[in-house]
Amino acid sequence: MDPNLSCLILFNLICLVACTSENHQHNGSHHYDYCVVGGGPAGLQMGYFLSKAQRNYIILERNSGPGSFFNKYPRHRKLISINKIHTGRQNREFNLRHDWNSLLSDDPNLLFKRVSREFYPPADTFPLYLSMFVKELGLRVLYGVDIGKIRAVQSQTARRYLLTDQHGSHYFCSILLVATGLWVPQTVDFVGSDLVEGYESISTNPEDFKNQAVLILGKGNSAFETAQSILGSASRVHMLSSSPVRLAWQTHYVGDLRAVNNELIDTYQLKSLDGLVESRLEKIVIARKKDNGLYLTLKKYVNVKNSSDVTREELPSHHIDNFPMRKPYDRVIRCLGFRFNFSIFDSSACPPNSENAKGRLPGLTAWYEATDTPGLFVLGTAGHSRDYRASAGGFVHGFRYTVRAVHRVLEQRYHTNNWPSTTLLTTQLQSWILKRVGEASGPYQMFAVLGDLILLRGSDCVYLDEFPLQALPQFSSLSGHTVPSRGLIVVLMQYGKKKIDYLGSNRAETDWTKAWKSNFLHPVLYYYETLPTKDDMKLLPEGWPLPRPKAIHHMVEDFLAEWESPISHIQPLRRFLEHCLQTDLRTFYAESCFRSSLTHHKPPPFCQQGYLKQQGVIHSSELQQHFPTSGLSG
Repeated sequence: MDPNLSCLILFNLICLVACTSENHQHNGSHHYDYCVVGGGPAGLQMGYFLSKAQRNYIILERNSGPGSFFNKYPRHRKLISINKIHTGRQNREFNLRHDWNSLLSDDPNLLFKRVSREFYPPADTFPLYLSMFVKELGLRVLYGVDIGKIRAVQSQTARRYLLTDQHGSHYFCSILLVATGLWVPQTVDFVGSDLVEGYESISTNPEDFKNQAVLILGKGNSAFETAQSILGSASRVHMLSSSPVRLAWQTHYVGDLRAVNNELIDTYQLKSLDGLVESRLEKIVIARKKDNGLYLTLKKYVNVKNSSDVTREELPSHHIDNFPMRKPYDRVIRCLGFRFNFSIFDSSACPPNSENAKGRLPGLTAWYEATDTPGLFVLGTAGHSRDYRASAGGFVHGFRYTVRAVHRVLEQRYHTNNWPSTTLLTTQLQSWILKRVGEASGPYQMFAVLGDLILLRGSDCVYLDEFPLQALPQFSSLSGHTVPSRGLIVVLMQYGKKKIDYLGSNRAETDWTKAWKSNFLHPVLYYYETLPTKDDMKLLPEGWPLPRPKAIHHMVEDFLAEWESPISHIQPLRRFLEHCLQTDLRTFYAESCFRSSLTHHKPPPFCQQGYLKQQGVIHSSELQQHFPTSGLSG
């Protein structure tokens, strides 16, 4: 045979094998127990817990690296998540209260401060941190996998999810964990909306706005971030939305306008050409007149024939001659935030729209499972419908804890591993509660959403951390624990319900006898004889995170957020616990325990569990060294 022909045949065979291998790679099927869609912070956080539990999982990310959203957003490249490195404390759990960027792991060094020391870090540092998180924990992530279609497949034995990527490859999984975040720009359709630029595509060079009049649609952080970047170059900046500005320091919601972005409020209130206006966007019209200026008016004053592309038609005159937006604008910019990408879901798997956030988010159960879509859970920012405008579940420092809660639900449901718990003697309960309210970061960040549960069993109790409060009616099935006949106590953090002047002279309550009037974040304990029902959860008193309990105790707010004062905090807490447990929780000297054992049928628990079991102070050589100076003999 001709050697050249042999080489040609061999070359063709190699190409055929290579093509077959490539097609198999792109069109093959892959099977996992857990599929995590999205390699952002929520997806990686879940990946860590799945990896730690040694589950069969994969994380599918459409881009070439983790956290790709932050390669572009925020557009002006400054994060507004706090990176407070120096707290004066070495307690890692406490420090997470003020570290809003790190993810949870067992590695004490795997923290965001390794990539940035700035209080408000540059956005580019976050993907860098996430890459470090993936590498050092060895998480299983497939990059360049763009899932375009998700559908449910029902067999005779089980329901699974089928995911299809851009190459036609299939991924089958029993449990689908969606962590795609919010990245689809939120738009509003009105006459002239085609003349509007989007936040996602505007120039970030202030010089491009030099001496221009700019109208910004929206009054959230992206809108004010944009306004702040052009204040020094634009001739005037106006902002329009349907609602007034909500300041985060007034609402306690970190998604509202943060002080780091609110310089335009100064220039507005100090009358320096900038301003804020309210109107529903559906009711406005933006049209370009023959002088090429963009004019805004109300839809009711415009003839049907007027539209944004009719440049020769004169707009009707305004109904009042001092209409605040009567002058033309050079540019109109849309900064209305983002929405969940529902388009990748087939009708068999698509979660419903939530009633919160104007339908921008999927509807979820209290344990973050899509309503009417079993086995599909939504994590991270996309799961914010459960606490929209109420807590921090839409942000890293909040959803790192809700992701952990979801993982605990998965472990119980699919692997019969009960919710982690600690068994305590009743005499230890007060100290444990004080420790948790003093340092725990989960209930502190996810206030009124995640809380600690105490199952009362008499001489001892079972303590569970960070259970989703709205899921209390389903507690037993989600946690694997049952509520004993003596009832349970829920410990959570919450703000006061009263509307006050948050910088006024009477903004804080310091009298422990009026702790229920506390305005700032403080611990609250709810005692229930039985679990609240679904109906109870639907009929909450206004402003309450939970149904009305059998007994309730507020620990008075504290300026230092340290609830350890003997009179103001500890003694009232002990009396509340004694009321719930119907027992004496005081500590006693040995002599008092001896007298009590002679004069009472049932001595206090401290004496039963200590003195009567001959459990005093443990002897040690260090303690013995102090005997002479204390007047004691060895």
